[in-house]
Amino acid sequence: MADGPATLQARTSDHITWLTLARPARLNAFTVADYRDLRVALEHAMADPETRVIVLTGAGRAFSAGADRSLLDATSNAAGREAAGAEFARLLEALRTCEKPLLAAVNGLAVGFGVTLLLYFDLVLAAESARFRLPFTALGMVPEAGSTALLPARTRPDEAMWAVLSSEWIGSRAARDMGLVWQVVADASLVEQTGATAAVIAAQDPAAVMATKRLMTAGRADAARAAIDRELGEQARLNQTPRTGTPVGG
Repeated sequence: MADGPATLQARTSDHITWLTLARPARLNAFTVADYRDLRVALEHAMADPETRVIVLTGAGRAFSAGADRSLLDATSNAAGREAAGAEFARLLEALRTCEKPLLAAVNGLAVGFGVTLLLYFDLVLAAESARFRLPFTALGMVPEAGSTALLPARTRPDEAMWAVLSSEWIGSRAARDMGLVWQVVADASLVEQTGATAAVIAAQDPAAVMATKRLMTAGRADAARAAIDRELGEQARLNQTPRTGTPVGG
């Protein structure tokens, strides 16, 4: 984990590893260190024979606001951008190759990567107050993390198209209706309900569970890799295109 105050908390109980993004003052936005810490935690849980299910949630009023603003700042130095890109790619690889069930408990705002990372999760539960946003067009960017393939595969294609083109907010029930979220539960019940869901899975034969996940997600990793390559290409072209107006959003 990163030096200083922990920005990712991990605990394992009853074969369930809970990972909590713990930078609430910054809405759990990801820095380079946060990409690394989550990737390391996922790899540790994957290698841990006691862990059968992994749950990710956030502390405070947000699940995650996505990339920290410092990573999106055009004035950031090249070395910092390169380090962020490398750690981001390693985290995506850990998500793509995780064979244990991944559950998300979305407790508040989920923006940018706070949404696109959910596409690698097997079940997403959201609090009633949760809100989602894919703000890429408002920021003058294209979607990332393979979401241009994974989002329309998981949701209604027209809903996916609207979400990424409009950059508008999506409420928890709309997210459920479009297929991004599996269940919406009362805010006060989110942790309990997610824990109960994880416990049902953890009670099954772990080898059979992992084999079943491999079958159910076959092809997802390849689709995500191909989409990421296309996204990086389009973003590179976009970066070289003269712009009119100033991107806005968050």
